[in-house]
Amino acid sequence: MSLLEVNHLRTEFETGGNWQEAVSDISFDLAGGEALGLVGESGCGKSTVAFSLMRLLPGNARLAGGRIGFDGKDLADIGEDEMRRMRGGRIGMMFQNPMTALDPAFRIGSQIGETLQTHLDVDRKEARRMALELLRSVAIPAAEERLDAYPHELSGGMRQRAALAIAIACRPRLLIADEPTTALDVTIQAQILRLIRTLLIEERGAGVLLITHDLGVVAHTCDRVAIMYAGEIVETGTVASVFANPLHPYTQALLEAAPNARTPRGSLATIPGRVPALGMRPSGCRFRGRCAFERPDCADPSGPPRVRLDKHREVACVLHAA
Repeated sequence: MSLLEVNHLRTEFETGGNWQEAVSDISFDLAGGEALGLVGESGCGKSTVAFSLMRLLPGNARLAGGRIGFDGKDLADIGEDEMRRMRGGRIGMMFQNPMTALDPAFRIGSQIGETLQTHLDVDRKEARRMALELLRSVAIPAAEERLDAYPHELSGGMRQRAALAIAIACRPRLLIADEPTTALDVTIQAQILRLIRTLLIEERGAGVLLITHDLGVVAHTCDRVAIMYAGEIVETGTVASVFANPLHPYTQALLEAAPNARTPRGSLATIPGRVPALGMRPSGCRFRGRCAFERPDCADPSGPPRVRLDKHREVACVLHAA
């Protein structure tokens, strides 16, 4: 049984007095004890999906349709008070930049303690004790000292560990991690990802939705992957199957553009063009203007057919239609 079931989610932004669809009819599921990577270039709508699930959209955006099934409820339909109890309690979130996610005016221990006191029946003394244990669990050195530090007094890696401590403080069933390793060196990045897998997936059986543009992060952390382009999911499958045999031309292009140890200096592949802006998306397949395999039927206004290959594998492309 799925922990999270997203069905036909649509999110719109108001631009110039008109509502433009940023996330278009996307569906995916996530089981407990599993990590799903949501991958794509900047501007594909990945973070918009995360903020839609958490009901944290800005004032010029709205959920325009779909269901967000979690814990027997539809998060798209519950009241704001109930949703507030979900955030930080049943659902944790790590934001892209820990320097802006953490409040610079409050000590780290106070910020963790506030989360604990908001969602659990504990007093300030117990919250501080629990906060210290959380800092130790995410491997922050000299945790007693860091408890009374301000965010600017910590390194980038320690700030992200503190953000992880806040996200997991109430033992959430689901963690949404939006680019949690941005701007971290590869050693610290690997440590953060290992903590996420160990503390959440392996020890607690929680589900993790990992949003990233880094295919290396997905390869080492996730069980399944969903490739997103211009507001749509174009390919899904297990990490092993998608990386070994990418079916959508966009997935192929992303993998070809990813550097590896065998990539000669100066020969990194690129994807021509850019992700179309809201209001500028072409009819039919939205990748067709950048695709090396474009055909006339790619412009069909009904969009590319969605081809289901097995339980986890699906691709939206005319090249794989029967």
